[in-house]
Amino acid sequence: METYAIRLNPGDDLKTKLIEYTQEYDVKAGCVLTCVGSLDDVTIRVADGKTIKKYKGQYEIVSLVGTLGLDDVHIHMSFSDINGNVYGGHLKEGCKIHTTAEIVIGKLEHLVFTREYDEQTGYNELKISSNYSGNSGNY
Repeated sequence: METYAIRLNPGDDLKTKLIEYTQEYDVKAGCVLTCVGSLDDVTIRVADGKTIKKYKGQYEIVSLVGTLGLDDVHIHMSFSDINGNVYGGHLKEGCKIHTTAEIVIGKLEHLVFTREYDEQTGYNELKISSNYSGNSGNY
């Protein structure tokens, strides 16, 4: 695994920048190893899979985890408010960096992550393939 570190700046959109980074650095399969930072605005999808919630104000990023691929990222985030209350969900566009986001990404050279529609779940789900010639399929 190769590792990369990036820093996002005030006003950057967290999800948009992660997608841009995976495309620019040809991350066919990756994962978020760690992230610290703060947000002004937060937009997430919650556990019912349908409801989008938006939060205004200053928040600390408590955790950021997920998979990165060239065609999409699948990221979950936890964040806390000024009282220490923690919220979380599926990262959507609209999470604006307040001061910084310091992110470490792992690039998995031997894998390729793509997304395919899954009739059972109704979502585009992860398909894992080998990056080695002659070897493909799910793991």
